[in-house]
Amino acid sequence: MMQRALRRATTANPIVRRAMSTAEEATGSMTLNFNLPHETIYSGASVSQVIVPGAAGEYGVTADHVPLVAQMKPGVLQILHQGVSEPEKYFVAGGFSITHPNSITDISCPEAVKVDDIDSAAATAAFEAAKAAFASAEAGSVAAAEAQIDMEVNKSMAAAVGVTLS
Repeated sequence: MMQRALRRATTANPIVRRAMSTAEEATGSMTLNFNLPHETIYSGASVSQVIVPGAAGEYGVTADHVPLVAQMKPGVLQILHQGVSEPEKYFVAGGFSITHPNSITDISCPEAVKVDDIDSAAATAAFEAAKAAFASAEAGSVAAAEAQIDMEVNKSMAAAVGVTLS
């Protein structure tokens, strides 16, 4: 009974069918636009999947993904190109991901750097400096908020290259 109802719901409604699709069903490519305020990294690039560090959790986007708007947290954005086994990895400081119903995903973030270009010693030093600034800032001040953001971003950046900070 449940299977018949589910089958009827998925055949009648294309949005439900797309939302319930699996990675195996999404065999086509998707289009990626990846933009920073000062640079366009990809415009109309054909890729097989994008793994997004969403604020509510990491998720993957493939062709025919259900439309979605999500805030990104500092973390690693992974781009899987067709025919390539290793993903291209970028550290992003936050931003937004918008997936449209026509297999186009727009990534917009204030800053991004290839994970391979991150200097773990510099990320650690920046984290320690932000930690000291946070400790010396007045509670609830703008300086404390800025230092806390710097700590979070540098901790995530260090984690992207395998360094654990606390």
